[in-house]
Amino acid sequence: MQLLKFIFGIVLAQMVTVTLMVLSPNAFSSTGFLQLSIPLLFIALIIAFWFTSLSEHSRKDAIFKQERDFAKEREKIKLGAKQAKIDAIKEAQKEIVRESKTTHAKANFKVGMAFAGVLGIGGLFVLAQMVTVGLLAISAGGGVIGGYYWRGKRIKQHQLESIENQPNLKIIQQKKDTKVELLGKREP
Repeated sequence: MQLLKFIFGIVLAQMVTVTLMVLSPNAFSSTGFLQLSIPLLFIALIIAFWFTSLSEHSRKDAIFKQERDFAKEREKIKLGAKQAKIDAIKEAQKEIVRESKTTHAKANFKVGMAFAGVLGIGGLFVLAQMVTVGLLAISAGGGVIGGYYWRGKRIKQHQLESIENQPNLKIIQQKKDTKVELLGKREP
C-alpha cells in the first residue's frame, strides 16, 4: 500500500516536469530557466514533505505494531512464568506431603514398637507376680498411645485449618479417604 503512495508521488512529479518542459519556450534564457526551475523547486519541496510524512506515518505504524507484538510476547512470558511458578509450588507441596507421610509412618512404627515393648514388659511383670507394677506399665503404655493418638488428631486438624485459611490453596477430598492434595489456584 505504501508503495502505491510513493509511486503516485513520483509519477506526479514527472508529469508536472514534463508539462512544464512542454509549456516552456524553446530558447532558454536566464528568465526562462528561472520560470522553469522555480515551479519545479516548489513541486520538489512539496513532494519531499509528502514523502517525509508518508515515511513518518509508516515508521510510527511499524513501531506501534512492534510494541503491540512485544507486549503480547511479554504477557505470554509472564503467564508462562506464573504457570511455571504454580507448577513448582504444586510439586514442592506434593513432595512435602510425601515426605511428611513417610516421616509420620516411621514415627508411628517406632511408637508402636515402644508400646508393644511396654506391654510386653507389663505382661512379664504380671506373670512375675508383680501385678501392680505390671498394671502400671500397661496403663502407662495405654495412656501414651491415647495421648499420641489425640495429639496426632490435633495436629492434623490444625494443618487442615491452616491450609483452608491460605488463599492460593484449595483442598480436594477424595471419596471416603481424608487424603489431602494441595493444588494452587490458577489465575486467569
